[in-house]
Amino acid sequence: MATENPGWGYTRIQGALKNLGHGVARSTVAKVLKANGIPPAPARPSSWRTFLRAHWGEIAGADFFTSEVWTPRGLITYYTLFVLDLRSRRVHVAGSTPTPDAWFMAQAARRLTDVVDGFLVGHRILICDRDAKWTDGFRRILQGAGVRIVLTPVQAPNANAYAERFVRSIREECLDRLILFGERRLLRALDEFVAHYHRERNHQGLGNELITPATAAARGTRVHCRGRLGGLLRYYHRAA
Repeated sequence: MATENPGWGYTRIQGALKNLGHGVARSTVAKVLKANGIPPAPARPSSWRTFLRAHWGEIAGADFFTSEVWTPRGLITYYTLFVLDLRSRRVHVAGSTPTPDAWFMAQAARRLTDVVDGFLVGHRILICDRDAKWTDGFRRILQGAGVRIVLTPVQAPNANAYAERFVRSIREECLDRLILFGERRLLRALDEFVAHYHRERNHQGLGNELITPATAAARGTRVHCRGRLGGLLRYYHRAA
């Protein structure tokens, strides 16, 4: 109870135990917690899992991944910013650029928090790592829209595990299998993979379901294959 509810003091835990039919003195609760190395409520740290559970449905994760793109100037590294809703696993690519400077980040923040169709509408928390690319301007715009930025612990990529998993998926299933000639080719690959990711790719974390399934399953007898990026991404479905 103490570890799952870091705000509960000795008396609150005593009451919870009473609900279970255990009459325990407050001093006994304090003694048991002290013996197990658990500090009193004001100094008791909240676990990352408890934090995520408390804000589930209002929390998103953001990160960057890189892609090598051939251009007339040679091989250029592009940085792609994306945001992912932890509960639904929906993902939004906020932009790609070889120079993720303050202007790019400010524009991305404005689009993400747009009151009409911003991806972060309805979210109160955004998880980011401690990369310097998260500029002060980006933070101010999000905070002005009511989105709190929470930084992951130092050297703890698993704290943003859903975003890390998306990076692994798009690299292994798409980008690592393509030679990208020009920015337009990169953007098309990103658009195609995101569409496949939402509507055609089963997700084990969602019970092997699709994020955005078709409104009604077709009942035809013939099976069709829908290919994207020259057949790199495939989806099998019954014909209407």
